[in-house]
Amino acid sequence: MNKKHIVVVGLGGVGGYFGFKINKTNEISGKYKVSFVARGETYEKVKENGLILLSPEHSDHHTYPDAIEQNISDIKAPDLVLICVKEYDLENVCRQLVEIMHKDTVLLPMMNGADIYERIRDIIPDHTILPTCIYVASHIKERGMVEHKGKPGKMIVGRDPEHFSMNIDWVIDLLKESKIDLEFKDNSLTDIWTKFFFIASFGLVTAKYNSSIGTVCSDEQQKQEATEIMKEMKKIADKKGILLQPDIIDSTFEKAAAFPFDTPTSLQLDIHSGKKENELELFAGAILKSGKELDIDTLFTRKIYNEIMSG
Repeated sequence: MNKKHIVVVGLGGVGGYFGFKINKTNEISGKYKVSFVARGETYEKVKENGLILLSPEHSDHHTYPDAIEQNISDIKAPDLVLICVKEYDLENVCRQLVEIMHKDTVLLPMMNGADIYERIRDIIPDHTILPTCIYVASHIKERGMVEHKGKPGKMIVGRDPEHFSMNIDWVIDLLKESKIDLEFKDNSLTDIWTKFFFIASFGLVTAKYNSSIGTVCSDEQQKQEATEIMKEMKKIADKKGILLQPDIIDSTFEKAAAFPFDTPTSLQLDIHSGKKENELELFAGAILKSGKELDIDTLFTRKIYNEIMSG
């Protein structure tokens, strides 16, 4: 019987961490064929030295996939694709995946955003896409080397609302065998939106003021602005029928207060380092687009979006 082909596209903080765990287990079991897709220097380094993960979870920091490719077009018939790219590459990657998938290929998007599922579905209308929420503190230390700190990375994976009864037991088995902290649910949208409340509101306000997570919790004006963004998000979630806890705004501030005061957000770092590509569209863009589609006022998010754009 042919081995199932697992493909990890993108070896940044998220793809590097979870891809490492999947491949490390597979080096021993040999149950699957595992391919990594990476570009440029990352491709060269992983081809030469394997993928390196510096993590308290692993004493052996190297893993060597069955194949490493520079281009998605070089991948043949994947059964499962973990999409671990930055959100601004998402559409481009999906268009390339269309060319290489077979009819039963399952997609696992490893990015946190409220509209990731819809954006993939627009380009790939017929395949199974598992809406996922990711928690992991990992980053690229240098090309081909990912550093992970803190608690083990966690995935909350839900069924595809459009292919609800699709048998994906083998995907869940693969993730569990790989010793990934996994919660599998029929519906993961509540988790995805709960995380989005935090990353979008705090990302946007810290990016506007070049401040920290702690400052947004303690400075009256910044706290008020984050609250206004969350109120607009709550209206959107309600209209979409996504069940959030009634005190979602308070609990988001509680979650934020647990971080060290000076913790930055990735959007703030990208905006203030002058990086051309950033996740402004992932946060503000998604809120504005949903507001427009559902006829909900998102004036506050629009104002902060414009202020960051003109920054």
